[in-house]
Amino acid sequence: MQSGLRRWLRAGATFATPLALAAAAPATARAEDVANGADTAWILTCSALVLLMTLPGLALFYGGLVRVKNILSVLMQCMMAAGLVGVLWVVAGYSLAFGEGNKFIGDFSMVMLSGITPDTVSGTIPTYVFVMFQGMFAIITPALMLGAFAERMRFSAYLAFISIWLFVVYIPLAHMVWGGGWIGADLGALDFAGGLVVHMSSGFSALVACLFLGPRRGYGKEPMPPNNLVFTMIGASLLWVGWFGFNAGSQLAADGTAGLAFLTTQTAAATAVLFWAAIEWIHRGRPTQLGAATGAVAGLVAITPACAFVGPGGAIAIGAGAAFICYAAVTIIKPKLGYDDSLDVFGVHGIGGMWGAIATGLFLAPWGMQEGVSQGSQILKQLISVGFTALYASAMAFSILFVLKLVMGDLRVSAEDEHQGLDVSEHSETAYGQPT
Repeated sequence: MQSGLRRWLRAGATFATPLALAAAAPATARAEDVANGADTAWILTCSALVLLMTLPGLALFYGGLVRVKNILSVLMQCMMAAGLVGVLWVVAGYSLAFGEGNKFIGDFSMVMLSGITPDTVSGTIPTYVFVMFQGMFAIITPALMLGAFAERMRFSAYLAFISIWLFVVYIPLAHMVWGGGWIGADLGALDFAGGLVVHMSSGFSALVACLFLGPRRGYGKEPMPPNNLVFTMIGASLLWVGWFGFNAGSQLAADGTAGLAFLTTQTAAATAVLFWAAIEWIHRGRPTQLGAATGAVAGLVAITPACAFVGPGGAIAIGAGAAFICYAAVTIIKPKLGYDDSLDVFGVHGIGGMWGAIATGLFLAPWGMQEGVSQGSQILKQLISVGFTALYASAMAFSILFVLKLVMGDLRVSAEDEHQGLDVSEHSETAYGQPT
C-alpha cells in the first residue's frame, strides 16, 4: 500500500483510500493530525487545478464541439454547475458525503460546515482545504453529463436535474467509496480518484438522460459539425493539465505516491493519444485533432481509479486499452445503436471509467495490493463495484428525470427553440454577434 495509507493504518484508521482517511474525523482534530505546510500548499494548488478542469477546460472542450448557435448554452451550463454545486456542497453536500452516517450516506452533522474551524485538521491538511478539494470533484461530475444531452435540454430542467442528481447519485457514491461506506470499506474496491464516483456515475447517467430526452432534431439526417475545434483542443489541453491535480492531489500529500499518480496519469494519457491517432489513421485513413483530444481524455479517465495502484507499464496498458475500447464505443457501437450522446460522454467517461476500474485490478502493482487480498479477489471486487455503480447511477438518473417530467413537463426545448439555438432561446444572447 502507499506510504500515506500505511501511515494512517498505523494510526488506527480503518478506511480504504487516502480520501476517506482524511475525512475520518473532519470536525475535530485528533492528536496525530498535524497540518503540514507542503501538503497544504500542494492540495490548495490541486484544488485550483481541478476547478480549472471545469472552468474553462470542460467549458471550452464541450463548447467547441457543439454548433455555433449553442456554444454559450454549454458555457453557461458549466458556469452554473460551478455556482450551484459550489453552494450546495458547502450547505449540505460535504456533510452527507463525508459525515459518519451509515454504509450508504453520511449525516447532517456538518451542515454549513458546522464544527469545522481554521484550526481543524484532517490528516496533514486543514479540513477546509479537504472540503474544497472534494468540492471541485463535485462540481465537475454533473457538468460532465451535459455533453450527452447538449443542444436540447431546457436550462431550468438542467439546473433541477443536476441539483437532485448531486444528492441522489454523486454524494452517496462518494460516501460509499471514499467516506467509509460499503464500496470502499466493506467491499474493498479500489478507486483512487474517481473512476466509479466521477466518470462511471456521470457517464451512465448521461446515457440514460440522452435516451430519455431523445435525439436532437435532425440527428443522423443533417450535418452537426463542431463550431470551433481550436476551442476543443485548448479545452482538452486544460483538462490534461488539471487532471494532475485531480489524480496526484488525491493522495492528499506531497509525497512519492502523489509523484506516482502524476507519472501514471501522464503516461496513460500520452499512450491513449498515440493509440487513438494510430487506430483512426488505420480505420479512417487519417488522424484528426478531435480524435487526439478525445483519446487524451479517454486515457485520463481510465487511469483515474488506478493511478496510485499501478506502475508505468500498467499505465501504458490502461491508456492503450482506453483508446481501443472508447474508440469502438464512439465510432462503431454508438452509430450502430443510434443513440444521440451528443459529445460522447458515455463512450468516453462511462466506458472509459468502467475499463479503468476493472483495469485497476488487472494491472495492480505489488504496492497497490491490500493485505490478505489476492489479485483475483481484487478483480472480482472491482467487477462488483462496476456493476453496482452502473445500475445505481442509471436507475437513479431515470427516476430523477421521470419525476422531473411529471413536475415540470417536457424537459427539452421546443422544436422552434431548438432550431433557433439555445443561446438565443434560453439566454437571449449570441457568441459571435447577430445570429445567422
